Amino acid sequence: MCGINGVILADSTASCSAELYEGLGLLQHRGQDAAGIITCGQKGRLYQCKGNGMVRDVFESSQLLSLQGSMGVGHVRYPTAGTSSNAEAQPFYVNSPYGIVFAHNGNLTNSKDLRNFLDHEAHRHVNTESDSELLLNIFADHLNKTGKFRVNEDDIFTALQGVYSQCKGGYACIGMIAGFGLVAFRDPNGIRPLIYGERTTAHGKDYMMASESVVLEALGFTNFTDVAPGQAVIITKNGVTKKHCVTGLAFTPDIFEFVYFARPDSIMDGVSVYKARLAMGEALATAVRRKLGENMDVDVVIPVPDTSRSSALQVSYKLNILYREGFIKNRYIGRTFIMPGQTLRKKSVRRKLNPMTMEFAGKNVLIVDDSIVRGTTSGEIIQMAREAGAKKVYFASCSPPIRYPNVYGIDMPTRQELVAWNRTDEEVAEFIGADCVIYQDLDDMIQSVAKFNPEISQFDVSVFNGCYITGDIDEKYLNELESSRNDAAKSQQAPVARDVIGLHNNFQQS
Repeated sequence: MCGINGVILADSTASCSAELYEGLGLLQHRGQDAAGIITCGQKGRLYQCKGNGMVRDVFESSQLLSLQGSMGVGHVRYPTAGTSSNAEAQPFYVNSPYGIVFAHNGNLTNSKDLRNFLDHEAHRHVNTESDSELLLNIFADHLNKTGKFRVNEDDIFTALQGVYSQCKGGYACIGMIAGFGLVAFRDPNGIRPLIYGERTTAHGKDYMMASESVVLEALGFTNFTDVAPGQAVIITKNGVTKKHCVTGLAFTPDIFEFVYFARPDSIMDGVSVYKARLAMGEALATAVRRKLGENMDVDVVIPVPDTSRSSALQVSYKLNILYREGFIKNRYIGRTFIMPGQTLRKKSVRRKLNPMTMEFAGKNVLIVDDSIVRGTTSGEIIQMAREAGAKKVYFASCSPPIRYPNVYGIDMPTRQELVAWNRTDEEVAEFIGADCVIYQDLDDMIQSVAKFNPEISQFDVSVFNGCYITGDIDEKYLNELESSRNDAAKSQQAPVARDVIGLHNNFQQS
């Protein structure tokens, strides 16, 4: 899972690096492995700074000042494919044709075929294991077929139609063509999110694209528009041009964005994430009442901060049970779900959360979390509650049991690493140490989001039911994916280049 943004300012003498930096900071929750910015200045010259680390660690003021130009693209990364090398920090760049910069959020499901095509037919060198570099080179190959000295919007749309015909999976992308403008496009099913907005200035209109609306709102942009499934949007200094390159497929945004990944103050595909989580809480309260009965012995409802707070509040309200903050969060620890490696995730839970004994001692507690994935975090949280004196610990999940891998850009690849795989609810409760586990009903969760936008009737819920909307996922694919992406395989990956090949990189690793 990654966060991307791009900006083009009306004032060609202005610098956009500060706004890209601020935007990436607002998207930090989507990726904490690496960050990068590439800008385009006078004469189409490109300037780059990217490397491993949080946004605040990768960019210093001197580096931001060196990123010249009024147009640029930014990226924060958590790797679902490839490695954590500096060389795989995005945005990526190819010099031919025209100088293309590329930031990608998502995952391709036919990477092996694309890599073979680029090697044997397109004769384009791919330097990393990242599927983002594959996507960039497929786009570059199709754009190169124009054979023109300079391209226009129609040429780009034609090239993107070729990209759509070759690339399968879930993806949202922002590209920049040196001296020309920004290009944004979204997969035909709209699995990964992408939005853009405008801002009126004395020089004309500025435009920004991002994974979430909170970035645009915080930086003063308005008139938000979601990039539609299969749609491409080109923004130059002359304005915005849009085209649907693929039509007729089901619109299925990933519901896990609303459950966990997105910020609550974002609006995605016309749905407030905050309102969706409140609705999930109401539905979860019904599930709790159904499981524990009307005369349940719960004394207090406690959320796992931060994502589940909205839902836990509604659970408390609907059940008429006291709500309390029982865990205090250390905000300087990253999100444990997206941390690489089970051992690191487990250690980080106790560093991240500290229980308040007064809220647990002698009480039967209902802990509410957004999901139960590997069970690592949930088990540690339950153990902390018991150590703080809780008599009984009930654990409620705002999402249904996660039993299948995500192949569209979220790192839960291995069925054997998912706690609900081949386990009943009772067996999950025993595994994580809870007195009882209550899961959200799948239909209730879907309705909790869908009711806010009648134009969305389906969602990607493949992690819950194993149905993959792109239609190209079979048991062989899942087995190959799991053998390459489980924690053991990641720890044995071959070393890759430490340095970034291509543009001069201003990042200085301490």
